[in-house]
Amino acid sequence: MFVVSNLLIAIAKIIDIALSLYMWVVIIRAIISWVSPDPYNPIVRILSSLTDPIFYAIRRRLPLTLGAFDLSPIVVILAIIFLQNFLPTTLIQLASKMG
Repeated sequence: MFVVSNLLIAIAKIIDIALSLYMWVVIIRAIISWVSPDPYNPIVRILSSLTDPIFYAIRRRLPLTLGAFDLSPIVVILAIIFLQNFLPTTLIQLASKMG
């Protein structure tokens, strides 16, 4: 049973790191959107392809704009913070009860 417990702990750490990385992608994308980025720049294209599907889904369900400001990155960051506090902690607690 300790193998499954260790596996759950490893998965929890990977989820935490992946969510942290994605939060930085969202932050960088939001900062880049304040300036007029070159849409043909490979970095801008990668950031857009990683964030636009989620931003579009949030914009479609919750029209959160404050004038010219789009608040969907804030919603994504708050969701990431929630998931970072919920998923790894839950997996680690589940692993500790198993092993």
